[in-house]
This record gives sequence, structure tokens and C-alpha cells, in this order.
Amino acid sequence: MPLLQKELSFLEKSFDNSDKLAASISSNNVSWHIDHCLKVITKVCSSLISSNASEYKWKFNKWRFVIFLKGSIPRGKAKSPKQVLPPENIKIKDLKIQLKEVKLLLKTVEQLPLKNYFNHHILGKLHLKKTIRFLEIHTNHHIKIIKDIVKN
Repeated sequence: MPLLQKELSFLEKSFDNSDKLAASISSNNVSWHIDHCLKVITKVCSSLISSNASEYKWKFNKWRFVIFLKGSIPRGKAKSPKQVLPPENIKIKDLKIQLKEVKLLLKTVEQLPLKNYFNHHILGKLHLKKTIRFLEIHTNHHIKIIKDIVKN
């Protein structure tokens, strides 16, 4: 999980640019992308923790294959589920609280059986290691957007 930890550090450093917006890059500002990433990690980790490892069964999924092979998510191709959408007004103090919670959740996730899983609405069931890789890919997707917003 070192890559995910590095990405979380980047998100934390991006708090300083939270109000930046570049409409040509994204209709959302930096804080939206940070909040979204943290919400995704929280929801996914909670799902991993509550999953039953004995229920995991691998099944081929072409979208998972492509995204994991490329190691990236194409921009503007998917909509975020409602439960991971940020609120209209995002406060830095709330981002800090979420970040702290995410770090604690990740420590719990590290102790889980390898067959605990997250059921993604497009990618299907992802066992623990694939779930961590998904979180890395997803977070990096938003980090690239944040970097483009800030440099614009």
C-alpha cells in the first residue's frame, strides 16, 4: 500500500489548492476531487471489511482487465455513484477528518484475509489486492486531474 499512502500525501498537500478550478479540465474544483477520492476509499474499505471472504469467486470482466492492464481510467467516461459525491460546500476541516479516518481504515484493511472483496458496479468483485490496486488507479486518476487544474 505504499503507493496509496504516497497518493494520500499528495491529496493532503493539495488542500492548499482546494479552491482552484479550471473549467476546461474539470467542472469541479480541487477540493471536490480530494473529497471524492477520500469518500471512495472510505466506502471501498468499509465494503472490504464487511465482506465475507468465503463468498468471493473470481469471474472474468473485460473492463477490469483493460483498466488494470492500462493502469488508468479514461477521463469523462464514467459517472460517480451518488454515495461518493462530495457535498456542495467542502471544508478543509472536513477533508482533514476524512483523511484521518481513511488512514485508520487502511490499517484495518491491511489485516484482512486476501479473499475479502469489494464488488464494483462496473469491474465486478475485486479481492483485497485488486481492490487496493483499484484504489491506487482511481486516486491517481483524480491526482492527474488535480495536477492539470493547478498548472492551468
